[in-house]
Amino acid sequence: MKNFLAVIFILVSYVQTYTQSKSDSIRYEIDKQVWQPFHDAFENLNATALNNTYGKDVIRVTPAGLDTRELFIQNNVNRFNKNKAEGVKIELDFWFESRDTDTTTSYEVGFFRITSTDAGGNAQTHYGQFHIVLKLMDGQWKIVQDYDTPQLNGRKITAEDYGRKPSQF
Repeated sequence: MKNFLAVIFILVSYVQTYTQSKSDSIRYEIDKQVWQPFHDAFENLNATALNNTYGKDVIRVTPAGLDTRELFIQNNVNRFNKNKAEGVKIELDFWFESRDTDTTTSYEVGFFRITSTDAGGNAQTHYGQFHIVLKLMDGQWKIVQDYDTPQLNGRKITAEDYGRKPSQF
């Protein structure tokens, strides 16, 4: 009986380790295919590259409402073109509070900080929380649902909230 329990314990440990390792591998793939390009595109005001991180039929949710017609895609182009013309520089930083991932879907929650600095050197910083759903589509991870908000439990997200950032990302 002791040997049987030992074998069961070893199997359970192996399955847990394998599952965690597989999830870490998938999150690494998502980081390379989505989050690094998203970050770089945002800071370089490259709307085409940013929009390429999204899949087809995206659901975009903001405090302004629900966008199921992908109007935000054109808005990204317009906003980035305006920022470029005005000499605005953007810095984006974000971190993950949770990432639940399987082989084809990932649900990721985190916080972001966007600092925009105009040509005169005046900076504004905005904080928010995001909830993202990604799907593996034709071998490529894509954002299929994008929700963000500047509030948490009915109050504005602050630098202090953002400062809870863990050191892993």
